[in-house]
Parts: sequence; structure tokens; C-alpha cells
Amino acid sequence: MNDFTEDDRTADGRALTAALAAVLARLDTHAARATRTPAGPTDEPADRSAPRSTTLPAALEALTSCFGLSDFERDIVLLAAAAELDPTTAPRCAAASGDPDRAYPTFSLALAALGAPHWSALPPVAPLRRWRLIELDDETRLTTTRLRLDERILHFLVGAPYLDARLHGLLRRTTAPDGLPPSYDAAAHRVAAGWAGAGPDSVLRVELVGADLRTRADIAAAAARRSGLGLYSMAADDIPSDAAERDRLARLWQREAILLPAALLVEVGEMDRDQHAATDAFIAGAGVPLVVSSPDPRRTGQPRGERVTVPKLNDEEQLGLWTDAFADVPEVTARHVQSLVAQFQLPPHVVRSAAASVRRDLPHADGLDAAELAWRAGLTEARMGLDELGRRIEPRAGWDDLVLADRQLRILQEIVAHVRQRGTVYQDWGFAEALRSGLGVTALFAGGSGTGKTLAAEVMAKELGLDLFIIDLSQVVSKYIGETEKNLSRVFDAAERGGALLLFDEADALFGKRSEVKDSHDRYANLEVSYLLMRMEAYRGLAVLTTNMKKALDSAFMRRIRFVVDFPFPGEKERAEIWRRVLPAQAPLKGVEPALLAQLTVAGGSIRNIALSGAFLAAEEGDRLQMRHMLAAARTEYLKLERSLAPSEVHGWV
Repeated sequence: MNDFTEDDRTADGRALTAALAAVLARLDTHAARATRTPAGPTDEPADRSAPRSTTLPAALEALTSCFGLSDFERDIVLLAAAAELDPTTAPRCAAASGDPDRAYPTFSLALAALGAPHWSALPPVAPLRRWRLIELDDETRLTTTRLRLDERILHFLVGAPYLDARLHGLLRRTTAPDGLPPSYDAAAHRVAAGWAGAGPDSVLRVELVGADLRTRADIAAAAARRSGLGLYSMAADDIPSDAAERDRLARLWQREAILLPAALLVEVGEMDRDQHAATDAFIAGAGVPLVVSSPDPRRTGQPRGERVTVPKLNDEEQLGLWTDAFADVPEVTARHVQSLVAQFQLPPHVVRSAAASVRRDLPHADGLDAAELAWRAGLTEARMGLDELGRRIEPRAGWDDLVLADRQLRILQEIVAHVRQRGTVYQDWGFAEALRSGLGVTALFAGGSGTGKTLAAEVMAKELGLDLFIIDLSQVVSKYIGETEKNLSRVFDAAERGGALLLFDEADALFGKRSEVKDSHDRYANLEVSYLLMRMEAYRGLAVLTTNMKKALDSAFMRRIRFVVDFPFPGEKERAEIWRRVLPAQAPLKGVEPALLAQLTVAGGSIRNIALSGAFLAAEEGDRLQMRHMLAAARTEYLKLERSLAPSEVHGWV
């Protein structure tokens, strides 16, 4: 109906006018018959027929076919439409009813005047009332109350289709993108095939799982377009829990799906039990094409129809996405695009958004070139979703901020090389195909608190141009079976978009010396550890675990970690160097000696705390920073550590 030309609409308008005239002519025939003398026993029976329009309007034919209307029900629709479109209808209804106060269509008038009447058109389960094509002014007076044509149906008949106003705010139109990567296009084909392959007893719904919400919507919209349908979307949270309201919504949508025509995308997230039941009931009653969109497969007792899992885009498809997105930005070269593809795994709509932000910001870049803007845009888009799962640190520290032995520094630099060159080694040199698994870069940082584990992660993140997210494993681990894996899955799924550096702090909360399995809880704890290691090994970025108790970790788990870096407690020489680096050159110092400060047997984290606290004490006095300020700050730090400050540690300070 929506593809009509202007000539089609004109012809359809003439056909509708003729059909209305034919129905009104039947009223006139009935009115004339009612004024004549009743027929005698030998007379012919009265002829209830009237001239019929030979060509019905296409909209009326579609309405009749889609809702299964009989000729009598179709004529009732025309009679109700005439009351809105033809000003002569009211007096003609009054004449045909024999009652000047009943100048409107009624069921009793239709039964008396229209052809092939049948009482089965009147029940609420019959098409006219089931699909709310006809409304009754007073449902307690079934045959004598006024019949009104639903406004949406009236506009459909006259060629002005639109989404029913009662669905505004609940549903939104979802348009298909201009093109999809081959993997997504294949998924859209499977969705469309799932609708087309449904038999008379099969469900017309498809479950679409995986990827992000927008990607699933794009695939569903492409499937709808392939099937000749529009697509509307709604959130499962908006489905009424009240059964009567839910049924009204379902009927209203099913009518719309037929009239438009269109499919519906129901976006399912985390729901409570009542909302889950309401959603199941709504979906189960859908007799029109429907897509259930969710991140993971749903558990339901209802038939779910075809299940389509959104595939991950391969590197070639990602390369095509980034290349097309930056085609009009010549400063972003093929080499830059390859770097972006090696780092980011973003869906098409996010890649387009990143490219749009680069084009918008390029005129005001303040010295940054397009390639740098593209990298930053990728980071910005990729971090969405991770901010709520971990603590993001803006990497600022460099290699000069680390005070470590050469052996540890070389391992950290080797880790950086593994991350930076993974595209060359895995794809260009073919190692990904040869090894197939265990390609993630994993590391374990072992050492006491304050020995520089987090600082080292920050340095590597800055070197690689990545975000650093700190995930506290003690907050991720749950006592409920399955919840720990679910929490870890959310972290890795979000991080996969941009390959952020993930630092899993407090690994001891999950790892421990594996002992004999005594019960199901011990067995499940080992499964949680295995799941974490599996996701780390498959992760595209760099995943680092930190521990204070390396010796407590099971050797079988240690073998699955690619790099192990020990962060020893700093000796006096290293502590003096840390003191020199934490005291800024512009700080007003008086008699502060790093060699004397290094007598404190504390790690780098405590050194930073003491230096900062001493500076605040000096600033408060309006004086320069001196050893006495450091002494006061050291006492405070030792109280926090529940340690006593030995005289040998502060000998010669004051």
C-alpha cells in the first residue's frame, strides 16, 4: 500500500467512493422496501440486493484478505466509513432504520439492509471486534448502539497510513543501514528465512542473540527489508504485566503489523520474574513476524522459533568497515587503518560514529593529526560499557617512573612487543592459523603492596596508547554458582571492543593452592579459575593478574600464564631512587636528603604517600619542605601500616 503512485491513489479513491455509494444504495433500497405494502402470500420475496461496485479499492481488499472478513463484514466496514466520509449517510441511515433519532449505522440496520447477513459477525472474537476495526458506543446495546470505524482503519482506507497513535512512545521505527558486512548480512538472511519457513503451526518469531543492541537491530531491520516489511522496536520492560492491558497491546500491534506491514523487535535485557513472565506471554501470543533480541539466549518454556547468533566480524570485514568509514579522510592511510583494526573490534555503527567524530574534530584538532584523532575516537567508543565494570586510569606514567631491575624491565618491554606486534605475527606471518588457541597476552605481576605492579601496568598502557581498567576480582567473585563467570563475561565482552589493558587486582580472591576437591563448591571454584584463564587466553588485548602470594598459586594455573613478573621489595638503593623521582623539581626543599629517607623500609606506594603528606604539612605552615615534615608524615604512614618507626630508620633526620 505504501508504494502507490499518485495515479494509483486517485484510482483507489474513486473505487472507494464507488464502494461507499454501493453500500448506501442498499440502505436506500431497504428504506424504499420498508415504505411499501408488505408482500402478499403470492408475491415474490423482496430483493435485498443493490448495485455492487465492480472494482474494490486496494486498501479495502487488503483489509478483507488480511483479517478474513466476510462480504457482510466488509460492507459493515464500508457503512461505518460512509458515516465519516459521506454527509448524506446520516439521513439515509435514519430513513432505512425508520427512526429519525437513529441517524447512524448499527448492527441491526446492517443485518436488515446489507447482503448475506450473519449473526457471527457480532461477537467480540469475530474479526470486526477482535481487531478493533469497529468500535461500539455502548457495548450493553449490541445491535442498536452506534458503530464507529476505528480512526486508524479510516485513514488506512483513504490511503493515509501511519503508526497507531496509541503505540507512540512504546514503539520506534528502526531503519535498515545502507549495507552490512557479509557475516551480518548472512545473519539477516537467516532471520528472514526463519519467518518465511514458519508453517501454519509454527511460530513466526526468531531469537537474535549476541553482539550489541544496535547491531542486532540493524540485522533485524535488514531482515525485515528483505521480507518486504518495516521494523519497529520496543523494550521488553514496556510490556504491561497486567494480562488485560497486555492483550490489548498485543492485538493492537498485530493489527498494525498487518496494516503497515511490519515486524517487531523486542529488546530483552535483565528482568525480574514478573516482567519475564509478561514478556513470555506477549511473545507467545504473537501471530506476526517478531524478533526477540537479547545479549544471551533466553530460558523460556515457550517455543522460541529459529535462533540466530550474531557472528564476530573477521579482520577482513573489520578492515573493510574502517576503510569505508575513513575513505574521505586521506590523512588516515592504509597503514593507520591496519593499526586500528589490529587494536579495535567495533561494530559497524560504532566505527561510523568514530569516523564522524574525527571529521567533526579535525578542523579544531590543535596539532593532532587525523590518525591520532582516529585512535582517540576508537578508544572513546571502545571504553563505553567498561566504565561501569572497572576503574579506568588515564595512563600518564612513563618508563622513567619505574624503579625496577633490568630483568623486570626487559620482561615488561617484551610484553609490550607481544601486544604491539600481534597483528604482524598472528595474521601476516600466519601464527594464528598455526597455533589456533592461547593467543592472548597474559601476565602475572607478583609482589607486595606498593611495589609498583599497578604503576607498571600504567606505563605499558601509555606505551601502547590504551586505556587501563582495574578490575577488583574480590568484587567480581560471587558466592552464587554461575555468577562469577557471568560477571567475568561482562568484563571481557565489553573489553573486547578496544583491547584495553585489563588489570585484575587481588587475584588471590579467586586463585589459590588447588587441593583435593571435597565438595561441589570446591569443584566449582576450580571451574571459575579455568573460565578466567580461558577468557584471558582468548582476549585480544593484554590481561594482567596481580597477587601478593605467588607461592599460593597452583603450578597448573601458572603454566597457562605467558609472562610472570616479580616485583620485589625495593632495597635501600632503589628506595633512594624512588624518593628522587617522587620529589618534583619545583618543590621548595630545604635539607631533604633522599639517601636518609631511603632508610625507611617501605615500598614505593608508601614513599609516595609520605612525600605527599609531608608536602601538605609544609604548605600548611607556609614553610619549605624539610625532613621534620617527612618525619611527621612517616609516623602517620607507619600508624596506618600498624608498624613502629625504628630509631635506625630516622637516624640523622633532624
